[in-house]
Amino acid sequence: MLFDRFFEKFIIAQCAVLCLMFSIPANAWEYSSQSSTYTHSMQIRVGAAFHKKWNNGIHLSLDEDLRSDVYNTTDGPSFRTSHTTLTFAYSPIEYVKFDAGYTLKITNKKNALPDKLLRHRVFMSVSGIYRTTYAKLSLRERFLMEARTDSINPLEKNRYNWQLRSRISSEFYVPGKSVKPYIWCELINTLNAPEYQQRNSRQFISQVRTQAGVKWRITRLSSLNFYYRFTYSYERNINITKKKGLIELEEETLFQHAFGVAYDLNW
Repeated sequence: MLFDRFFEKFIIAQCAVLCLMFSIPANAWEYSSQSSTYTHSMQIRVGAAFHKKWNNGIHLSLDEDLRSDVYNTTDGPSFRTSHTTLTFAYSPIEYVKFDAGYTLKITNKKNALPDKLLRHRVFMSVSGIYRTTYAKLSLRERFLMEARTDSINPLEKNRYNWQLRSRISSEFYVPGKSVKPYIWCELINTLNAPEYQQRNSRQFISQVRTQAGVKWRITRLSSLNFYYRFTYSYERNINITKKKGLIELEEETLFQHAFGVAYDLNW
């Protein structure tokens, strides 16, 4: 009953955040020009993950994820990003898990210098877990910081971007079968967007994404994860001209469909 109330309060809180984000009056900032772009894309993702678990609740994992656009209305097909992640997790009891990790993100951009291609991420998370006979429910709150190494205008962009990622997920057990269907939904909120970049003079929800898939155990230690992910992404790009000091705003909205497969090895 305690965890049932916990999940109920989380859902209510997220609804309150959404209402707050979209009910605030128009932006206090005035821009010299404002434009909007809408992009639709379809991705193929291939990944592999290696997990090591110990009996004392410690868990170490290494993940690699490669992402390529097969369709993109703005840039056309191309390799997009590589994510390499190392995660350390600790579960003191069956209902709670803590984790921390680092991700090296490599982005493909034509004729770009190396410092524009690399992003460094660190994160910390806490998860609440509730198991029933046929399902496992979990709620994860993750603080993530992404650092960039290229030169920037601090009024336009942050060198260190902080986000809060809230995810609720369900995994289902099928008696006598080697498959586990699952589904999750995640909200990504900005925490330190520059004032000119803020939406309605506040931080905002930059992404909403959901994923559904099935994990198929092929041996005692390994499995394949087949999934589909839909992402709605909203970004606000600011350009402050040096000569006239004008503030230009470009709003970028992305609707992305991704199909992926990942190999998991647990030992």
